[in-house]
Amino acid sequence: MNNQIQIVTPRDTVEVHLPGGRVLSGQRCSTAGDFLLADAAPGNAPLVAAIVNGDLRELTYPITMDATLAPVGMSDADGARVYRRSLTFLLETAFVALFPQAVLIIDHSISSGGYYCHVAGRDVLDRTELTRLEEEMKRLVDSDLPFLRREIPVAEAIAYFEKENYPDKVSLLRHRRKPYVTLYSIGDHLDYHHGYMVPSTGYLKWFALNHANSGFTLRYPRRRAPTTIAPIEDYPKLMATFHQYGEWLERLGIHNVGALNDAIENGRSREIILVSEALHEQRISDIARQIAHRRKEARIVLISGPSSSGKTTFSRRLAIQLLALGISPFALELDSYFVDREKTPLDDHGQFNFEAMEALDLNLLGDHLTRLIAGESVTMPRYDFKTGRQIPGDAIQLTPDQIIILEGIHGLDPRLLPKQLSGRAFRIYGAALTQLNLDRHNRVSTADTRLIRRIVRDARERGYTAQQTISRWESVRRGEELYIFPYQENSDVMFNSALVYEMSALQPQAEPLLRQVPRGTSEFIEAKRLLAFLEWFLPVDTDLIPDNSILREFIGGSILKDFKIWKA
Repeated sequence: MNNQIQIVTPRDTVEVHLPGGRVLSGQRCSTAGDFLLADAAPGNAPLVAAIVNGDLRELTYPITMDATLAPVGMSDADGARVYRRSLTFLLETAFVALFPQAVLIIDHSISSGGYYCHVAGRDVLDRTELTRLEEEMKRLVDSDLPFLRREIPVAEAIAYFEKENYPDKVSLLRHRRKPYVTLYSIGDHLDYHHGYMVPSTGYLKWFALNHANSGFTLRYPRRRAPTTIAPIEDYPKLMATFHQYGEWLERLGIHNVGALNDAIENGRSREIILVSEALHEQRISDIARQIAHRRKEARIVLISGPSSSGKTTFSRRLAIQLLALGISPFALELDSYFVDREKTPLDDHGQFNFEAMEALDLNLLGDHLTRLIAGESVTMPRYDFKTGRQIPGDAIQLTPDQIIILEGIHGLDPRLLPKQLSGRAFRIYGAALTQLNLDRHNRVSTADTRLIRRIVRDARERGYTAQQTISRWESVRRGEELYIFPYQENSDVMFNSALVYEMSALQPQAEPLLRQVPRGTSEFIEAKRLLAFLEWFLPVDTDLIPDNSILREFIGGSILKDFKIWKA
């Protein structure tokens, strides 16, 4: 028996173990923020949350026993979400104070860092009113009011939102699985926001409001410059695509997740799926007709877009529409034009960077495209990934009525084609731009939609765990920021692959995969966040989904899986 083991009175202090091996001691029940602010180094990104024993926590979380502790700043993905969520609550609180009879809607994100917002129940805010709104937000920041958190029964929350005339929140909460819900307040204003908040309004120093079309934008810092508001950029094509999706939601009569769940519960799943798919087919057909109209001068169709935006299925459905119009497409694979391995650029970690433009033999690609359009025979290259060398492939000669379809991340980069071919291309940007939010104040991230798609597809097709897919996601996102998003406005058209019902279809497949992510890993925090998000969706019967749907690329069962775009 070990005589040194004995019952003792708990210490008044606790120890927290920080990254790098540092250990701090402090009074029991001190908050995570108290400890981290005591250890904060000058120049670090502003602190907004903490990781306590492997779980994401608010800075106000009390440390009641010895723990591991790590900071979460605005330059971290979770920190950026906490800041932006808190900022929308600040905006909402100021808006309700100034315009109590109007409705504020946080609509969708904009690429330069911000959310597009609009109002209902009154005219658009003019510039003077927008200035007043921004000044009220700054006043609340200067007042440093606490974000107070409370858990209440769902029935009580529903009664509160019914009284306050928030039908979207009432509808959302009626389908909540848990018996309680967490609400936040600033002063007298109380609301539901999905996820953690900063401790007080004083943390929200960096924002701006800008007039935009029929609404305005709430601007926030990007992660790479967490205390700077980037210059606003114009994204007319992206905005138009979001607005088109909004019109699709209007046709379906579904404006938020609560309304979607109501429709599923009322037996409308088949209608929602068929109409959503018809709208996709209508858009693809329209794009094919635009290509056909320009077929004499535009012999190359370039398709680009971020990961898991459904580009493969879109390309094949587009090819079918072109065939129906009497146009024979030829698929050219960009991967065939990788330079030999020793010429491949390296990334910051010394690994081969196949995503960089310099990884492609642009001179050879330009020469082959020029000759193919001219009707000449070309011996296509084929890249051997084992040896890292280009080897000769098939000899190809196109007929005068054929067009080339080229899909790849650099499809919209002006450097891809030589100048003499720039006017011979029709450029398409494909993305999954969901605009179906939880409610008027809780938006759904388009990146989350794509990540959940990818988790399901990777598990089915590649045997990856959700943990493996999540671990790669940050690198994927960096590549998109560098090589795809800056060029999206170069497109002639945009195709939005988002489907109003897709989270309801993906949820039953994604949930068990996410629940297998081990606690204690860095990916567990992300898995837990995605699970909390998916809990809001009622499932739909995937047998109702057509076998040529974009969604079939991810859940399986696509009739287009083995479809090959016409070869010369």
